[in-house]
Amino acid sequence: MAYDEGLAERLSELLAARKGVTEKKMFGGLCYLLDGKMVLGIVKDSLMVRVGPAAYEDALARPHAREMDFSGRPMKGYVFVGAAGFEADRDLRAWAERALTFVATLKK
Repeated sequence: MAYDEGLAERLSELLAARKGVTEKKMFGGLCYLLDGKMVLGIVKDSLMVRVGPAAYEDALARPHAREMDFSGRPMKGYVFVGAAGFEADRDLRAWAERALTFVATLKK
């Protein structure tokens, strides 16, 4: 299993009605894009969330969040969230909304 398929189902259902959201297999996992820009991803059993530089420190302070260090170096503006941090649907929705809100501010 390259990524948590149950989490993929939850995210796909959550994002189904959102215009401009697509799925793409990347990095051995699954990514969700808004108008072609990375928003969320699943790497093994972790959720990758694009929060942006301004919200980065706040996101890291949240329970079960950690630096995204996929390449061995932390990527500011992105965090990994462990499974306990999105176990409840409301928590998964909150992380998704954070990411969607940030990415919607980016120029097309």
